[in-house]
Amino acid sequence: MRRIKERIYTIPINEAFDQDVECPLCICEDKLENDALEYAVGPAMMEPDFRIETNKNGFCKNHFARLYALKQEKLPLALVIDTHLNEQIKEIETIFNKHRSELKALSSKGVLEAIPDRIKGKSNSAAKAAAKLIDKLRELKNSCSVCNKMNNNMDKLIENTLYLYDKEPEFKKKFQNTKGFCLKHVEDMIDKSGKALSPEKQAQFLIDLFDLEIKELKRINEDIHHFTLMFDYRNAESDWKNSRDAVPRSIEKICGSSNLK
Repeated sequence: MRRIKERIYTIPINEAFDQDVECPLCICEDKLENDALEYAVGPAMMEPDFRIETNKNGFCKNHFARLYALKQEKLPLALVIDTHLNEQIKEIETIFNKHRSELKALSSKGVLEAIPDRIKGKSNSAAKAAAKLIDKLRELKNSCSVCNKMNNNMDKLIENTLYLYDKEPEFKKKFQNTKGFCLKHVEDMIDKSGKALSPEKQAQFLIDLFDLEIKELKRINEDIHHFTLMFDYRNAESDWKNSRDAVPRSIEKICGSSNLK
C-alpha cells in the first residue's frame, strides 16, 4: 500500500518533465511548497499532530512571509503564531531561569573579585548562559514546519524520479531530452542514486545526467554571455537571440526556483 501511495508522485513528475523548463524538478518543488503553505493555514489547523509541530518549529523567515501574503484572512496564521509563541516563551524562560541566580551573583561581583576565577580558567556563568540561549535561538531560527513537510515530500519525489528513470524507458527518453536541472536538484539526484540504483545503473545514470547537464550549463552560459555583450554600444543593432531572460534563468539554474520575473 505504501509503494502504491508513493507512486502517486509519478503523475506530477511526468507532467513536469513534459514542460519546456530549465529544471522540471523545480516545477515539482514549487507545487509541493505551495501545497505545504496552503495546508499549514488550512486543514492543518484541525490536526493536533501538525499543531504540535508548528508550536515547536514555527516557520522560517521566508515561509512566515509567504504565509502572511497567502490569504487576506489572517486569523488562521494568528492562531498558529499564538500557540507557537506561547510554547517558545516558556522554553526560553525556563533556560534563562536556570541561569538567573548565577548571572545575578556574577553581575554583583567587582572586577577584582572575578580575577581568581579567570586565572583558574573557569567558565563564567554569563558565557554558559549565553551559549545555552544562543543554541535555543539558533535551533528556532533554523526550524520550519513548511520546510520539513516540503523536504520530506521532495525526497520521495526524487526517489520516484529515479524509479521512473530506471523502470520506464519512455520516461528515460523524457529525462534525456530535458534542458537539464538546477544544480540543487542535480545534487539531490546524485545523493539518492546510490540507494535507488545498483552500482552499474548508477554509473549509467551519472553518465546520462552529466552529459546532459554539462551541455545545458554551457547553453545557458552562452545565453548569459551574449546578454552581457548586448550592452556594448557596438552591438546596439544586434540580435538578442535567447538572452533577454538569461539572468533569471541562470540564477535558477544555479540555485533552484527563485520566483524571479
